[in-house]
Amino acid sequence: MLPSQPYVSHSFFQLPAFLMIGILGMEATDGWISIPFSSMYTVALIGNCLILLAVRRTPSLYQPMYYFLSMLALTDVGLTLSTLPTTLAVPWFDHRLIGFNTCLVQMFFLHSFSVVGSSVLLAMWFDCFVAISNPLRHAAVLTNNVIIRIGMAIVARATVSLFPVPFLLKWLNFCPGKILLSHSFCFHADVMKRACADITVNILYVVLSTVGVDSLFIVMSYTLILHTVMGLASPRECLQALKTCVSHMLAVLVFYIPVIGVSMIHRFGRHLPHIVHALAAYVYLVIPPVLNPIIYSVKSKPIREAMLKVLRAKG
Repeated sequence: MLPSQPYVSHSFFQLPAFLMIGILGMEATDGWISIPFSSMYTVALIGNCLILLAVRRTPSLYQPMYYFLSMLALTDVGLTLSTLPTTLAVPWFDHRLIGFNTCLVQMFFLHSFSVVGSSVLLAMWFDCFVAISNPLRHAAVLTNNVIIRIGMAIVARATVSLFPVPFLLKWLNFCPGKILLSHSFCFHADVMKRACADITVNILYVVLSTVGVDSLFIVMSYTLILHTVMGLASPRECLQALKTCVSHMLAVLVFYIPVIGVSMIHRFGRHLPHIVHALAAYVYLVIPPVLNPIIYSVKSKPIREAMLKVLRAKG
């Protein structure tokens, strides 16, 4: 049974709490539902931490591609830890109430890590493009200092672009009776729709300042890579060049297909069952951190061998 709805003030800045309902209609099976979620969180944390340890302990992996992979793994760890406390607190402890400011903090970190992940994928595409188009100058173009600056720019960009979002939400007036969140975490589209106000500015700001821009640049990078590959002499060289980017392609698909899916559902699927909205958001936030270590360990032999070496050392 859900707890009774708390009192909500009509004034600005005074909304005391949101109520997280998880997957509506399946409260009786929360204990069973927590098993796959806790398993996926465990796989995501262990897999990404293994990648970080493998790169750190293997000098042969001190290369731009693996530095960017470490950034992606670190981002996935941050994204996982952003949603883990509330996602597991709902089924394990029936803790469904989250304060308004706490909700905004979680939302900020959740979306910041998501933007960082999108930007890292863009940087990985740039690395792939340089490796294919000008392999002899690859090391000269992507030096350690350049990679550090790219990393700092990615973090700064995510922080600056997402910093106004909580304040834009605080300026909205929230209606009584609309404080039930569709998920067990604070998702911007979900929180925003609980407001009794025009949210057009919020929608446009988030789309234009975050992953929407990155997706455009990734499409442009992909076009440039294909153009470069088609200009190679033989089909065998084309295939060999594309193989270097297979992992990146899969990682981009794993990230952007759920992003597009959850955006379309929130925009056009208002009449869909609640379970569709809930599962789409969970897939968007949980599946990429789980699959990225698997993709790179399967498709990259150096990473796979380094991860096995770490596991043997731990054993």
